[in-house]
Amino acid sequence: MALAVCLTLLALCSCAKQTRPEGERPAVRPKTALPQLRYAIQAGAFKNIDNAVRLTGKLLAHKLLAYHFIDESGFYKVRIGNFPSREEALEKAESLKSARVIEDYFILAPGDYAAARYEGAGDSRLRREILRTAERFIGVPYRWGGESTTDGFDCSGLTMVVYQLNGLELPRTSADQWRTGRPVDPHEIAQGDLVFFATRGSRNISHVGIYLGGDLFLHAPGRGSTIQTASLSSDYFRARYVGARSYL
Repeated sequence: MALAVCLTLLALCSCAKQTRPEGERPAVRPKTALPQLRYAIQAGAFKNIDNAVRLTGKLLAHKLLAYHFIDESGFYKVRIGNFPSREEALEKAESLKSARVIEDYFILAPGDYAAARYEGAGDSRLRREILRTAERFIGVPYRWGGESTTDGFDCSGLTMVVYQLNGLELPRTSADQWRTGRPVDPHEIAQGDLVFFATRGSRNISHVGIYLGGDLFLHAPGRGSTIQTASLSSDYFRARYVGARSYL
């Protein structure tokens, strides 16, 4: 229903049993495949998700990158854009305020994101932040949103928003997310990696989820459902698993 995003997983029935133990990281952290976000505008603090949905719709109508999310306080907020400089973000924010599209706002700087705060410190802390962000969306109603985030999360929309909230510019579609990531062997899947499935009778990527550890991943399963966890070793997902990708 209001937020914006999606997911996928597993490789064999044995995948969950072979997964890297929680907290155990490679000795050398690979360079992230994703660019870090720069400056963004944050607006709104709504108890009612419908208000965040409406604001997001207005921003999308202005051809702006926008998505809404639930933060740790339980309020729904909206983020706008990825601007190269603080000055450009401020200029756009003031323009939107003058047009009465937004009211109060603040500007996020690169250092406000977990990706920047934990850079050079190994990936364990960033992975934990990604999981904490993802788990806030559990129970959110799912409605297919296509390219629009106003109708709720689709699978790849969910993964995109979770990564962007942590400062990493993950592409929008599951196919692009698959192409961007670094391949991960079944026994190397770590928390925060994405798992991909072919759910439409072909080998084409059509579903994606965020691996949580302990055989579980988080995903947006379909219209009428809520964002929820599922087992990597379930018959359904085991049969449709294509592979996993890492971005950290």
